[in-house]
Order: sequence, then C-alpha cells, then structure tokens
Amino acid sequence: MKTSQKRGRKHKRQDASSAGNAAGEVEEASVNEASLPQSPEPVSASEANPSPSRRSRGRGKKRRLNNESEANNQRTSSPERSRSRLHHSDSKNGDCSNGMIVSATTESIPAAPSWETVVKVVPSMDAVVKVFCVHTEPNFSLPWQRKRQYSSGSSGFIIGGRRVLTNAHSVEHHTQVKLKKRGSDTKYLATVLAIGTECDIALLTVTDDEFWEGVSPVEFGDLPALQDAVTVVGYPIGGDTISVTSGVVSRMEILSYVHGSTELLGLQIDAAINSGNSGGPAFNDKGKCVGIAFQSLKHEDAENIGYVIPTPVIVHFIQDYEKHDKYTGFPVLGIEWQKMENPDLRKSMGMESHQKGVRIRRIEPTAPESQVLKPSDIILSFDGVNIANDGTVPFRHGERIGFSYLISQKYTGDSALVKVLRNKEILEFNIKLAIHKRLIPAHISGKPPSYFIVAGFVFTTVSVPYLRSEYGKEYEFDAPVKLLEKHLHAMAQSVDEQLVVVSQVLVSDINIGYEEIVNTQVLAFNGKPVKNLKGLAEMVEKCEDEYMTFNLDYDQIVTLETKRAKEATLDILTTHCIPSAMSDDLKTEERK
Repeated sequence: MKTSQKRGRKHKRQDASSAGNAAGEVEEASVNEASLPQSPEPVSASEANPSPSRRSRGRGKKRRLNNESEANNQRTSSPERSRSRLHHSDSKNGDCSNGMIVSATTESIPAAPSWETVVKVVPSMDAVVKVFCVHTEPNFSLPWQRKRQYSSGSSGFIIGGRRVLTNAHSVEHHTQVKLKKRGSDTKYLATVLAIGTECDIALLTVTDDEFWEGVSPVEFGDLPALQDAVTVVGYPIGGDTISVTSGVVSRMEILSYVHGSTELLGLQIDAAINSGNSGGPAFNDKGKCVGIAFQSLKHEDAENIGYVIPTPVIVHFIQDYEKHDKYTGFPVLGIEWQKMENPDLRKSMGMESHQKGVRIRRIEPTAPESQVLKPSDIILSFDGVNIANDGTVPFRHGERIGFSYLISQKYTGDSALVKVLRNKEILEFNIKLAIHKRLIPAHISGKPPSYFIVAGFVFTTVSVPYLRSEYGKEYEFDAPVKLLEKHLHAMAQSVDEQLVVVSQVLVSDINIGYEEIVNTQVLAFNGKPVKNLKGLAEMVEKCEDEYMTFNLDYDQIVTLETKRAKEATLDILTTHCIPSAMSDDLKTEERK
C-alpha cells in the first residue's frame, strides 16, 4: 500500500534493520538461568548514527552496573515498580530477613517476590533455542556462482506441532541449519519448512525425537496494551548463555519490515534487542509469547528502541502455512491512494459532509481489483469498516491504525467487500485479494539469479538484492536514477514482466567500444520490445538476421554481427570459466 507522500527523497534515509545481522560486542546486564527478575531494568540497545532516524541492524550502547548494590536493586525490584519505570527499590539501607526488608527506621515494607514466583513470569525458558545457520548467498555480479559461505547465530523458540519459529533473515540462503537447546551440548540438524519474507518469520522442524523430549512448547498470548511489561529472551552477542532483557510496550503501529520491504503491524518496545536476539520470543508478565524480536532502531537521539513482530502477524503466518501447506504471503490492495483531508478536495469529488475515505491515485494493472476499481474512486470502507480521510481505521480504545492492517488480516485468495464513491454514486465490489507483483521484486525467494550471456554481454534482471549487491546498503542514493525511478514508481503491466539490464560486459574483441556499458536497461531487440529475460534469450537464440541490435536506455544502441557474436560466446565462456551461457530457468527442453 502506497500513500501519495511516500516516495519523496529525504535528507537521509530511514532504514530499519534486523537485529540479527549486526556486528560488534555488546556488554549488557543479562540475567542467567539461576536469577531471572520479573522485570529488570532495561538495557540500552541503540547506538548513535547520523540523523534522521535509522533503523539498522546495529549494536547497543555499553552499560555497566556501578556496584553490587545496584545489581541487587534490579534483582529485588517489585513488578509494580519495574513496570512503572519511575522508582527503583533501594536495598543499601536495609537487610533482607525472613521475607521482609528491615530498614534503618525499622519500618517494614512488602518483601520482594520469591524466586519461585519470579520464575513463573517466563515459564517457557527451556523452549528458547539457539539457531546456528550457514549461509551461501547468490553472487549477483557473477550470477553463475555463489559467494563464500558464512555462519550466523540467532534465536528461536519451540511451538506446538514439533515446530520452531525464528526470523526469516536468520535462515536466508541457508545451506545448513542447526538448533541447540538451553543447557544442552548437542546441536540438532533442522529442516526449514517455510520462509515468510514479508513478515520476516521462518518455520523449522527437527526429525530427531530426542530434541523434543522434556520441552513444553511456547503458548501465544493476546496483543498487549501500551505500557504492558515484556521480556525478550534470546542469545545475543556478548555471551554464549541465554539472556533476558525487559521493558514495556511503548508503541503499536504499522511498521516498515526492512527484510520484507513491506508494512505490517509491529510493536515498539524499550527492551534491548541486539545482534543474536533475532527470532527470540517476547513474553508478557503471564509468561505468554506476544511477539518475535526482529529489529532495532539506531539513532543518536534514541535509546532502547526495539521492534517485535506481534502475535496477529505470527498467527497469520502459521495458519497460512497450515491452510495451504506452504507460505503464500500477505495479500494487498494493489492501489496507490491519496488522503482526503482538504475540504475543497472532498467537495470537488462529490463527497458529502458525513462521508470520509481516501482517493485512488493509481491501480496495479496486474491486481484483480484493476478490473472493477478506477482512478479517482473514493474508498469509503473495507469489509464494513469505515476509513477516515487520513487512511486510518479504529483499532482499539483510543487508538487508530492504517487501514492496510485490515487487508493484512486476510489470506491470499480471500474476498473483501469494498465500498467506493464514484461520480457521487456509492458502489460496492466483492474483490478477491492477491499478493503484490512488483516490477522490481524485493526478494528472489532463495532462487539463484537468472542470467544470459552473448558476445560477452551479461544480461540479468533487476531486484532489490541485485541493487544492494551492486551499490551497497545506500543503493537508494547511489543506483542510477532511472533504475531507482522504476523501483519506486513503475508498475508491472503483466505478471511475467521483468526489468532486463546489461549487468556488465566481459571484454573481448567482439565487443570493443561497449566495455563501459553497465546496469543499463534493455528496451528492445531488433525492433521488438523486451518483456523479460527469457523472451530476450529466445529472440537472440532464434535470430538469423545478419546483425543483432540491442536498444538500450539513454538512447544507446549495441549492434553485433550475429554469426561472429555467437561464435565468440563460447570462447568467452571458456576464458571466464562460466559453465553455461544461461541460467537453468531459461533453458528449454531442447537447450538442456
């Protein structure tokens, strides 16, 4: 879902990043298995970065306890005091005896909770596991091979049905995943059942029966309210044992999920979420899981800001997998819309004083709703819920949230009743929801990148991982303007449309003068438009004309003699140790 003011270039970009991919050491006040406080003082988890706000996979600020008394203060904090975060218990002036704290004035105050009571706050600690993953990422610059493998560590937790939940970015491009339980010295091989890139959740299982012995699965709780206490459990950097940090829910809204490049409901908490916490559960004060840690905010003016995937998103992912036996994604309404807060604009569109809604700016040609909705339609309600002029709907008492939340609650293939105002007439449409087809996809779903080589010209398709590989994390500023414009604003005209570019030119005698062409879009071949990479490969393979002419962006033309170009291709492949002139997904039965 895109708003009208969403695409403007900022002074510096805001970027959320997963807590699981940061580097660096963090010293945090973590609590061992032997001493688990009900709500310890939260540990700082943000680091200064250039303003404005940057959500990034970063490390936290270092924090040390001043003395042993301060540590005791945290361990003896009452739940009420810890939750309010306004007062701290002080045991320096008294002695603890027989369940009572005796002060210097002999006045008795309520005793700190016993350890048996405290442990009940997080009864499923044994269900939290450490995830070891070996990743082998695609090499977008040399798409016929992969990058060198690397290892990572993150967190996860056991749920019902002999399954384990963790973050999608924790097992992205995995070649091997192993799990280790708390207090165990054995690592068990795990199988990835499903990866939800949009919601940044992955589902794992282990075939070894020994892994499931003596462990109770985590139970999910309701969506927490603001100021509710939360405890994040996981295996962050700074140590090998389990770590616990606590805080409260400070905000609940539609968040940008950096890994999925999408917007879903999220919780903001003030508990520390550091590298390695990714995939770990966040418990409420009743020991129920209310979310999965996955992002943190790095900013010089902000401290202790972490983000948690809430239970509605988690349950949607699990039920989607159970319903379809695979992950199908979160459906969207394929439109761009505009707020209707200006009274003159509402009046010109024929809206009455009591009517509220948002105006449709553009509709995705590949979306099912393109068959019934039209630009300048005013969406009044979605599934019976009225939409305000700013695009929000009632959420809970005293809260409002973007109406995309209503859409994200649906499943792929579900229908929704949409009421619109068109030419002062109210119309209702029953729309079948589907996932979003992007011209430049945010992910390649674990598949190797497609490529095609002829005469040293390496053709490939553009995706967000490709742009990040070519131009780094700041690709939104460093990539060519025309590619960025298509990334931000272009819409696919058909489901199989791709953005094909000349990635690079492998130098040879046949391509003299073309060596500097890089990351330039291919518009046409011998006068025929290029719709996707497979279509380009087929046209080149079947070409019997004397010359091959590629029309590129910026009014560039590449012309090669057909016979010489195809003959030179084999020599170039041999020189650069490339096994094939095209990726497997482009090969037909005859080519195989």
